[in-house]
Amino acid sequence: MSETAHRTAQKIAAGLEQAFAKHGFAEPNVEVLRDAAGVSLRTLYKYMPSRSDMVLAALEHRHQRYLSHMFSALPEGAGAGAKGPTVFAELLRRIGEWMVEEAAHGCLFHAAVAAAPTDQALQSLLQRHKAEVADKAARAVGLPDQSAALLMIFEGVTQCWPLQGQDALHTAQALGRGLFAAELA
Repeated sequence: MSETAHRTAQKIAAGLEQAFAKHGFAEPNVEVLRDAAGVSLRTLYKYMPSRSDMVLAALEHRHQRYLSHMFSALPEGAGAGAKGPTVFAELLRRIGEWMVEEAAHGCLFHAAVAAAPTDQALQSLLQRHKAEVADKAARAVGLPDQSAALLMIFEGVTQCWPLQGQDALHTAQALGRGLFAAELA
């Protein structure tokens, strides 16, 4: 794919991500999606021949943005010792920031799967997204064997956010303290 084609595909995916985040997966018609992508209908279908392709491209774009938001420029020297809890607190702060700015209604990946529960490509993307976030978080905080526990904490925040807002972060911080205490015991 040429650099121009790559940039066009990224522009389309970014616009589609915002459209699906704003309107959900059932509501936006092709004209809304085309306008959000900022391209002609012909160009939209050239790069994304089906609605399923549009959803997958939008979510892949979101996946990359989320990883960058969460894991770029974390404090150095993470570990279960002194830095691990600091990095964990920073990750929670970033989740809260993401929820306020990007996902006040919950996880877009879960919403996509809920809209098309039999779509195996969506299921696979959801699983890959969550596994990659959990693995990166576990390494970042120095608890490589605790990726499942960290995923539970982070997912708890995103699922509880629409009801609890910032209070979900306080509960997650307490759970994290327990996780670090158990690891150091």
